[in-house]
Amino acid sequence: MRVAFHTLGCKVNQYETQAIREQFLQDGFSEVGETECADVYVINTCTVTHLADRKSRQYIRKAKKWNPASLVVVTGCYAQMDPEGVAALDGVDLVCGTNEKGQIPSYVRQMVEEPTSKGQQHHLSWEQLSNYEEMGLVTAMEARTRAYIKIQEGCDRFCSYCIIPYARGPIRSRSPLAVVEEIKNVCNEGYQEIVLTGINTALYGRESGFLEKNLKEWGMDSFCQEEGLMGLINTIDGLPGNFRLRLGSLEPNVVGMEELNQLLRFKCVCHHLHFSLQSGSNGILQAMNRRYTREEYLEMVGWLHEKDPCYGITTDVIVGFPGEEESDFQDTLSMMEEVNFLKVHIFPYSIRKGTVAGSRKDQISPEIKKERVAALCKAAQKSQIRFLNQSVGHRTQVVVEEKNSQGLYVGFSDEYVRVYLEEEELPLNQRVEVVLSSLYDDGMKGKLISSL
Repeated sequence: MRVAFHTLGCKVNQYETQAIREQFLQDGFSEVGETECADVYVINTCTVTHLADRKSRQYIRKAKKWNPASLVVVTGCYAQMDPEGVAALDGVDLVCGTNEKGQIPSYVRQMVEEPTSKGQQHHLSWEQLSNYEEMGLVTAMEARTRAYIKIQEGCDRFCSYCIIPYARGPIRSRSPLAVVEEIKNVCNEGYQEIVLTGINTALYGRESGFLEKNLKEWGMDSFCQEEGLMGLINTIDGLPGNFRLRLGSLEPNVVGMEELNQLLRFKCVCHHLHFSLQSGSNGILQAMNRRYTREEYLEMVGWLHEKDPCYGITTDVIVGFPGEEESDFQDTLSMMEEVNFLKVHIFPYSIRKGTVAGSRKDQISPEIKKERVAALCKAAQKSQIRFLNQSVGHRTQVVVEEKNSQGLYVGFSDEYVRVYLEEEELPLNQRVEVVLSSLYDDGMKGKLISSL
């Protein structure tokens, strides 16, 4: 039988789709492209914005048109948050919420053998999501150089704009043994970069009883020399192999100066941090329930750039949060001046039903949001250019990922700068040492020093 996959949203969804894919392939299915005729369509949805919900519904409708006789499976955060609404959409045969993704192939087999079993829903309330769902060890990813490793599920921060704690449930951390084994697997497959990802990666190992469970069930005595994410990274840092480690998004309300200092001492960790800002206004940060201040954020990124001026900082910013005055927005704009961000992901605020911010009456008009997004994009671009100019002459390592249509080899540096190399021949999926020479396109040109 043929199966197709469509993924919306974050890196965690990408990882989970890969885990589901490998289960189907092990069960004898063959994969086809997401727009081809398939017997089964698996749609891993996102619900972080209303646009994500809409995209999910659009693909669901298209799938049934490609093959009216197909089974359409919908999972992910949208399915978790509105299982009844998703099940009511024309063509949906199976709805699986969070912590049910690993069972999808067996549910599909049941529907194939018993067609009358179509229309199933498998869904737990967010309070019931108490265990980390191990979906098996992933051995490959679509990108041949970079492998995502999911280490953590859920969040307990409850930012006032965010629906994700309800979609993903409380904190559940993955066994460090499983994480280490999966890293070994993908390294054996030749991956040069490992990305640790989760719903709130910095919360790894912080749930009640994790340390005791780690000792009793997994026997990772050495892991307990340090707790939480730093303990896991310390274990990974001691593994053999020529790989580099990149971290998924970290929250300033969880990571502090002590953790940043620890990150710099690990030999395998890239000098790049996705450090979510969301707003430069203390008033808006407080209304968002972000639990840090503008000044604390500036202190942390300033310290990193003091230690390494070329340390790459990427971030997220929400524009048009309810009650955002012009002065609040100016505070966010000024952060682009004070921090030389490598990249800023900018999102207009999207109302999420069930959140504190979603019920506020002082919503910002779409017109003002659009104007502020445009202004912030310009400021972020200038911030990026300052960072890249400062990086000229910097010596770094790049994993070569592809050769583009202009004949340039392209890859990312440790700092997450996209680097273009003018060489006659370079093997792909190889780490090379380069010096960054000049700004080019959306990144920089580099000069090859040596292969590693």
